[in-house]
Amino acid sequence: MQLNQHKIIDGVSSICALDFRMDEWRVDVALTGSQKALSLPTGLGIVCASAKALEASKTAKSVRVFFDWNDYLKFYKLGTYWPYTPSIQLLYGLREALDLIFEEGLDNVILRHKRLGTATRLAVKAWGLENCTEKEEWHSDTVTAVVVPPYIDSSEIVRRAWNRYNLSLGLGLNKVAGKVFRIGHLGHLNELQLLGCLGGVEMILKDVGYTVKLGSGVAAASAYLHNNIPLIPSRI
Repeated sequence: MQLNQHKIIDGVSSICALDFRMDEWRVDVALTGSQKALSLPTGLGIVCASAKALEASKTAKSVRVFFDWNDYLKFYKLGTYWPYTPSIQLLYGLREALDLIFEEGLDNVILRHKRLGTATRLAVKAWGLENCTEKEEWHSDTVTAVVVPPYIDSSEIVRRAWNRYNLSLGLGLNKVAGKVFRIGHLGHLNELQLLGCLGGVEMILKDVGYTVKLGSGVAAASAYLHNNIPLIPSRI
């Protein structure tokens, strides 16, 4: 979004999974969280600010204490880096997560998420269901919201997934509560793990009374992935 001619980006479900170019796109503030593409537990909020945004913050009138950038910048220059008690264990985890991303290569990470998103959408189509996002240009390579028939409560799909198959799916929120369930396919996830998830979703759909041919979505996703998974660069 744009606020007072400053570009502010919510990148919680996209940064480190989708193509993002802060400098090239002249983004002033970008935010993400540790629990998405970085594959860490919830707890870290990560903010990137441009020189323009830092300059604007000097005259900003909003009341802030804990999230005052100036405190962080001051302590960073002093060499202590953190003005408050830091989440040391999460920071060590972040270091390891970044090492994994750099080892794979960010471009390869982005391509992997594209494969996972495409494979999931092909599975949804094979099940005879629809993506909540109607226009293809808005399809996400990090999460797919699946619309269920009106006689099915999607909340029951999520409950069944957890209680019977130890599979964590996302609920539909607000206007789509009970109407969709979400399959997340981001972070430290590979193609075979995704196929296991899709197989679980098929069994759950059958459990809740939806007529689905077991293996149909997995087959559609597998056919695509079989033709598109590259050799692992570090093992060539």
